[in-house]
Amino acid sequence: MAKVVYMDHPLIQHKIGLLRKKETGTKEFRTLVSEIAMLMCYEATRDLELQDAEIETPICKTVVKELGGKKLAVIPILRAGLGMVDGMLTMVPAAKVGHIGLYRNEKTLEPVEYYCKLPADCSERDTFVVDPMLATGGSASAAIQMLKDKGVKNIRFMCIIAAPEGVRVLTEAHPDVDIYVGILDDHLNEHGYIVPGLGDAGDRIFGTK
Repeated sequence: MAKVVYMDHPLIQHKIGLLRKKETGTKEFRTLVSEIAMLMCYEATRDLELQDAEIETPICKTVVKELGGKKLAVIPILRAGLGMVDGMLTMVPAAKVGHIGLYRNEKTLEPVEYYCKLPADCSERDTFVVDPMLATGGSASAAIQMLKDKGVKNIRFMCIIAAPEGVRVLTEAHPDVDIYVGILDDHLNEHGYIVPGLGDAGDRIFGTK
């Protein structure tokens, strides 16, 4: 059974508070999303495998730790997920980046696929699917299913704000996927938006309406 991890780090909580403010402009919003992604990446990679490596310092030879095991991939769900990529790559610069394009049908609230481009060896990598918001859970579930259909097995999902409904849908659909959440909000409104949330993350990252 997968685990659901809620981030309680003070810096993450502080920055999410700034992110929520309606007066936060596009430039600051984009920077905050990237910073939160970086901090969440730090927390979500605690269990990565390490291996010994022999190096030489200016003083002598010694054995140090370096990342071992599988290589990493970051897969943002377009378009809002793009805002989290730079923060992730700051922490794991060797990770490869794929893209999954999904949009939510405004009437049915169901996800519709329009793009998928993955690293050639994605099935051999530890994969982090990123999207700032986990609302209904439909887009995240569909994106993860797309990855599984292409042979990807080691998948984690990261979001900044989640609704209980989305967490429930995702854990039921993919009980093998660990979920990392910046903060859990109260509920979804009748339009499928998270309450209190922060509005439309994609519009606020890219300055669109």
